[in-house]
Amino acid sequence: MATTPANQTALAQQARRAYVEGVLRGLPGLVSAVERGAKLLATQVAEPPVAVKRRDAATDFSKAAPFWQQGMISMVRGALGGGMVSASYPGDLPQPGTREKSLSLVDDDTIETEIVSSRLALAMMDRASWEFTDLRSRINSLEKREELDPNDAFRPHVLARVATASWRSAGLDMEVWRVLQTVLHEEFAQFVEEGYHEINKWLVQRRVLPEVDLRPYIRRSANSAWAASLGGGGGAAGTSTGQPGTGFAASGVTSGHGRAGVGDETRLMTRAGPLARGIDHAEAVLGRLNKLIARQLPEFVATRQTAAPPASPALRSAIADAQQGIARRLAPGAGVQTVAGAVSTPAMLEELHQRKQQLKQAASTPVERATIEIVALLFQSILTEERIPASVRVWFARLQMPVLRVAVSEPDFFATVDHPARRLIDRMGACVMGFDATGRAVAELLEKEIKRVVQVVEAYPDTGRRVFQTVLTEFEKFLEHYFKNANEASRKGVSLAQQVEQRETLAIQYTIELRKMLNEVPVQEGVREFLFQVWADVLAMTAVKAGVQSEQTKAMKRAAADLIWSASAKVSREERAEVIRRLPPLLKTLRDGMEHAGLPPAKQDEHIQKLNNSLAAAFTAKAAVIPHERLEELMGRLETLEELLPDAADVEIDESMVLDLSGHESSELEVVSEGGSMPTPAMIAWARELQVGSWFMLDYRGRNEQVQLAWQGLRKQLALFVSPQGRGILFQQHRLAAFLQAGLLVPAQDESLTVRATRSALAKLDVDPSRLLN
Repeated sequence: MATTPANQTALAQQARRAYVEGVLRGLPGLVSAVERGAKLLATQVAEPPVAVKRRDAATDFSKAAPFWQQGMISMVRGALGGGMVSASYPGDLPQPGTREKSLSLVDDDTIETEIVSSRLALAMMDRASWEFTDLRSRINSLEKREELDPNDAFRPHVLARVATASWRSAGLDMEVWRVLQTVLHEEFAQFVEEGYHEINKWLVQRRVLPEVDLRPYIRRSANSAWAASLGGGGGAAGTSTGQPGTGFAASGVTSGHGRAGVGDETRLMTRAGPLARGIDHAEAVLGRLNKLIARQLPEFVATRQTAAPPASPALRSAIADAQQGIARRLAPGAGVQTVAGAVSTPAMLEELHQRKQQLKQAASTPVERATIEIVALLFQSILTEERIPASVRVWFARLQMPVLRVAVSEPDFFATVDHPARRLIDRMGACVMGFDATGRAVAELLEKEIKRVVQVVEAYPDTGRRVFQTVLTEFEKFLEHYFKNANEASRKGVSLAQQVEQRETLAIQYTIELRKMLNEVPVQEGVREFLFQVWADVLAMTAVKAGVQSEQTKAMKRAAADLIWSASAKVSREERAEVIRRLPPLLKTLRDGMEHAGLPPAKQDEHIQKLNNSLAAAFTAKAAVIPHERLEELMGRLETLEELLPDAADVEIDESMVLDLSGHESSELEVVSEGGSMPTPAMIAWARELQVGSWFMLDYRGRNEQVQLAWQGLRKQLALFVSPQGRGILFQQHRLAAFLQAGLLVPAQDESLTVRATRSALAKLDVDPSRLLN
């Protein structure tokens, strides 16, 4: 049956009603999520005044949460019929786009509430703008209108007004809101994004503007109203009760593909910071850029979806001339204005702007001109990033032409986040954006490597992405060598961290092999525990310091064999006399080994006492007899113990090793053995994704300072951060995830350099889309 205007309007109203019902059913879950977030926030380490505010805010919110929830449900329920929410601003403040006939003073509280409401709406739009844009386009096409009504329930600022007006009505003040603002923004933003996505999906299934790309599936929380509502069957729209856990089940809107959520873990990962969802965030920003360009220049996206035609000869020649000209013009001492020996940012921007105009004149198609404009906007943002040292910015500037050459010729540069040109810029940016303006000497070697990388890229203009991939691999290898051998601030710490890892790995290997060797040997339990828990570490420590084949290590292994023999049953007078003769030098070796491994005297005495008890049992014949042949075999295996050890790559330094790691503490190396909150699997995965060279703010032992990730061990089970002063801070993987989750270790960059640059370009194109066409 043909679709009529009446049917289209009814479809739009059904979608709007389903959205409102989903909001009603989801609000209880949303309020519960905010309450959980408030309690989690109150448990995090903070300055005493901040900690008190967080605890008070969590308490106040818990008391008023039911009233806030009921107030929001009452306001939203009025939209069930027509899909319009008439929540006025508190204090009768005129709504946006209206004008009062007479002017009157507005109290400060009302102004503050409006500001808070606007910020919440912006947070929702920042997260869900691409989904909202799709939804708005589909609803406008169904209703044959240019724009949604200002009070349309779909608009984020409407829900923001409802939230803030109900907040005040529930007796909560704006100070509590400010304390919980991060939690509120995250929960509302995720909530509306999920709703927009599912309504979009439902409309696409009914062939409403299917050419507007539906965003990839959004990970959602376990109690999401949208997931619950769209997993059910169809049916007539019902009356919402606002009860939790019902979702859209009665709305008549169904996706046909019910999916389970990924649990509260996703919420925690989302709340923890942008890096935890970095790939999703970056892809979303790129998607928004491509959508904006497609509206202005449809052939741009069409070109990207097929094999891109080669750049016109005139443009290729112009890019080559521009690259050479920029290299000459921006070389230090080339006559342009300089700052502390580096080319000034205004000089670089002016030079690049002039080159952009020349390139646009040489371009032969609108797609080429649009590509030139977008790349220019990206680098304009990168070069105005104040955290990049001035001396390094010039090398980023010289990358603009090679990147433009790739962007013109390779279809996926604007569509994927893992293009090697993007990854190279992001990695170099992450490594230099933590340097202080006064820390020139610290970055000198790194600056030289960036210079070399750029010059290699410039030297191979016709290799496309291959040269970027090659230098990216080389840059990663340089970083490993740089922090290990060349960087004064990190060299000592990396060496100590490697020793820690080697010792702990060897200790675990020795323990595993000793367990195998003694599995069927009747050894006293006290001796067995001493060998596994103490002597394996002594063997490892000696092997690390003196060498695996050194005389000291061999002496420690002989002591283990002597101890096993001494603790076996001694039934003859001669055997007992031999034990008495050997015992003093054996106990001295055991004490020396424990002291060498860092055990305090009190612990040594405790272990020696337990061993004396085991040896006494041998004298009273209570111990089992070990056959002579078995002892000979055991001693032979101890001599060649290293040949039997399991592969180090298979050894896992788990959470139980953290307490042992604290014994490695020194003036140059701090070992983090406490703090943080119990990490989720998502947080542990995030900890494994951190990249060497990245900067962070660390809150530990009363200090809040910049640190750089300088080293990661085997399978990333240990991670070393180094302060600019050269102090090393060593984390085991589980503890690192705990600090990330608790907000005690925060990335210096909210997002990668190219993603930030893309968002900046988007903002400029939103204001003036015609830049793409000129």
